[in-house]
Amino acid sequence: MMSLFKKSLNNSFEAMGINERNVSLIYPNNNRKYYKLADDKVLAKEILDENAIPCAETYAVIEKISGIQKGWELVKKYDKLAIKPANGSGGGGIKILKKDNQENWISSGKIIHEEEIFLHMASIIMGQYSLGSDDRVLIEKCIESHSFFHEIYPAGVPDFRVILLNKKPVMSMLRVPTDKSDGKANLHQGGLGIGINMEDGTLTYAYDGKNYFEVHPDNMNQIFGKKIPYWNEILEISVQTAASFPLNYLGVDIVIDQQLGPLIMEVNVRPGLGIQLANKTGMKKVLKNL
Repeated sequence: MMSLFKKSLNNSFEAMGINERNVSLIYPNNNRKYYKLADDKVLAKEILDENAIPCAETYAVIEKISGIQKGWELVKKYDKLAIKPANGSGGGGIKILKKDNQENWISSGKIIHEEEIFLHMASIIMGQYSLGSDDRVLIEKCIESHSFFHEIYPAGVPDFRVILLNKKPVMSMLRVPTDKSDGKANLHQGGLGIGINMEDGTLTYAYDGKNYFEVHPDNMNQIFGKKIPYWNEILEISVQTAASFPLNYLGVDIVIDQQLGPLIMEVNVRPGLGIQLANKTGMKKVLKNL
């Protein structure tokens, strides 16, 4: 990771490495006993609901393999679903399901049968996506991305990452899918990280892990200078989220639904450092200017 920073950021950016982030930001600001409130998506959504913070509707939570069939009966009436491991990270284990005109379930452009869906949920429960520990299946409303994102890239669900310290937003980026990332916005799976001007809510440069772009590299659609819709609301609900958790340094992931507007998707105790590359600015420099 540090080699990336050395290649991509010169010393004036004052980039922060993982060890320094842990020692100076995570350990002094976040009590370990509260990590699970953010790491477990089910627990996090309970806190969000209690505080009336908008998030995707939960359709079902399945805790045991024996409960898969019953849980599926509750949710199969919907035309679109998102299946997630409660304790997964980096987008692992997430399946988006949509019905076609013949009532077949479609995942990643292919028909997926109920037996395959059940097997996937069983794999989640057995801990395949949560470092070997038992997990739960979270099934929730499928987000319909706002038309703003279609102007950049038409597939997948882009999301914003806002990092906050002491309930103050300090840095943010937009993560957008690419052809390489198969519809996922996560940077380590090939998505783009796009810097954001925090003051006016406009996009800056997109970073793909090697190069910077003013346009999306797959379709040449404009990125640099585009105004983000709902920017004030995005900052507002990120602050509300930070105030609702007993954590003083965290990352908040936010999507914009076409009908519902900004929604909180996840809360992160250990937000990654790629956001520095996306913004061409080091975390140390940003924190000095607070």
